[in-house]
Amino acid sequence: MSATVLFSPVTFDKYDSEVTLPAKFGRLIDRLGMAETVQGKWTVIKMHLGRRIGYSTIPPLFVKILVDKLQSYGAKVYISDQEIANAKARGYSEDYLGVPIVPACGVTGKYFYEQRVDFKTFQNVDVAGNIYDAEVMIDLSHVKGHGACGYGGACKNIAMGCVTDRTRQQIHGLEGGLEWNEQLCSGCELCVNSCNHDANSFQDGKYRVNFHHCTYCQHCVKVCPSGALTMDARRYEDFQQGMAICTDTVLKQFQPGHVFYINVLLQITALCDCWGLTTPALVPDLGIMAATDIVAIEQACLDAIRFENLIPSGIPQGMELGTSGHLFERLHGKNPFIQLQELEKRGLGNREYRLETVE
Repeated sequence: MSATVLFSPVTFDKYDSEVTLPAKFGRLIDRLGMAETVQGKWTVIKMHLGRRIGYSTIPPLFVKILVDKLQSYGAKVYISDQEIANAKARGYSEDYLGVPIVPACGVTGKYFYEQRVDFKTFQNVDVAGNIYDAEVMIDLSHVKGHGACGYGGACKNIAMGCVTDRTRQQIHGLEGGLEWNEQLCSGCELCVNSCNHDANSFQDGKYRVNFHHCTYCQHCVKVCPSGALTMDARRYEDFQQGMAICTDTVLKQFQPGHVFYINVLLQITALCDCWGLTTPALVPDLGIMAATDIVAIEQACLDAIRFENLIPSGIPQGMELGTSGHLFERLHGKNPFIQLQELEKRGLGNREYRLETVE
């Protein structure tokens, strides 16, 4: 059975504040049907508050609208992210939003509840204490590209934002795909010179790959004169599977029906907000989606972001995109749908959906 994904588009038919996105967002929240669930309950809004000089995170006005709605339903609201030090620089202040803004793992970063998993080198999901303690979670995500998995939305916001540094490091430790044979390597650095993405280097005589930048184009493998570089299975899939395992583990800490997903499709850029920088948008602004099904909302967002709508200024000048797949796959070389497949395998939702417009 298909899930329902609510969608408020940025399009408008007249100059009237009631047909602009903030007004539509208020109506979208009401349609999501959270009122009875959140009444009297501690409700955490998990969002990314940005880093350094990035300016493409969710506009504070939308956060304020969400907070006010939740409070009108009787929820006890607070906002949480891994890092909150720079929140005020982007307008996320307790004075304006009217609720506490707390670090997910506490002020020391040591407040968490450990859950064991077993996937290759990924063994520990340390659920952030201020996420675990909530009775309801609003997964408020800014949709954008991501170098390690192609796409960052609701799943990434949970898997990387509701856990400790140790868990994130273990998930990133799943990245890979290029194997270097030191004995065969002549040190000619043709591999480095042929990389169009600054993804590899030699450090202290050792070959290093930044898999966030790597698009698996295999230029380095093809130019290596001694066969020192080879490809194994496309291990970026392990990273996405690790994210799905982590998301599943975090969601199990909540009662069924006590997590709601809101994805903001504004300023859709190539890179994660963690970078602390903002580049021009890849595609025009689309609007906001909401659902109770994490798989359906992620599928709907990816379907809405189309290669034919690419704005050339959203990618680095001179960069050549791939020739097939989703826009994010052409950009980053990673199939963004893998994480959805893994989430669906774990019974977390359905990739079939029905889009319902909320004006």
